[in-house]
Parts: sequence; structure tokens; C-alpha cells
Amino acid sequence: MNFKRIVKHLIAPQWVIARAFPRAALDAIETEIRASEKKHHGEVRFAVEAGLHPLPLLRGQSARQRAVEVFSNLRVWDTAHNSGVLIYVQLVDRRIEIVADRGINARVPQTQWDAICRRMEDAFRREHYQQGVLAAIDEITELLARHFPPLDENPNELPDRPVVL
Repeated sequence: MNFKRIVKHLIAPQWVIARAFPRAALDAIETEIRASEKKHHGEVRFAVEAGLHPLPLLRGQSARQRAVEVFSNLRVWDTAHNSGVLIYVQLVDRRIEIVADRGINARVPQTQWDAICRRMEDAFRREHYQQGVLAAIDEITELLARHFPPLDENPNELPDRPVVL
């Protein structure tokens, strides 16, 4: 059990999200996701949270485990072509995870998602939060457009608005 990590999460104020992602940044991310989804038949979600709740912390939940949980809770898996992608940002641990549905994982290796995450983390270290996310969405768009080109009928199956947890 990492007590330092637990304390950091417990004292993390919710306003750290608004500092990194003010309303204008969330609006820009939403606009970018909407534009992205016109170029492929995937669905992209973005979720950010400051710190974890005490019980998951005590169980040692990792950022990856939390990302998979959020992927499920937001029903990113619930698309017609199994083509949902979640970008999950956990600010206290400074971790970013990308979770893709099984239809995408069959075509795009995890190493590509991890590389996008590391580039986002580099941008975040320079406090370029919005730019880091927008660049990641552009990279994800390229991957999805290559493997999941747009269909004649391309409904928007999931909300485009970023989720603040």
C-alpha cells in the first residue's frame, strides 16, 4: 500500500481539472471529437479525473484498471462495430491510458496507443493540456480512418462531450 499516493489522491482538489481543462478546452476537445468521427466509423470518448476514491486506492487500483472501469461505465464498448476508444486522464498520478474496444484492438496494437499516451504526457509536463489532447485525437483519427473508414451511414453512437469524473 502506497500511503504517499493515497494522501495525494485524498487531498487533490477537484479544481485541478478546471485548471488543466477549463470549459474552453473541453469545448475544443468536443469539437475535435465530433470532427474526428466524421472521418471514420469509430467512436471516441475523453474522460478526466483528479483523484481516485479511497476504496479503489486502498485496493491499489492502477490508472489502467480505472480506465477499463471508466470504459465500461461510459459504455464505450457498446458500439455496433466494436470501435470505441477511450482516452482516460488521471491527473493526480499523471497517467494517461487509451482503452480500445476489441474490434480496434484486433487491428491496432497496444504499443501504438501507449506511444500516443506518452506523447500526451510529454505535452502535459509542459502544461499543454489542450494541445496534447487535440494532437492525440488527431493521431487516433488517423489510425481509425485507416482501419475503420467511414461508412455510408455513420451515426454518432456515443456522446462527444468530454466527461469530468
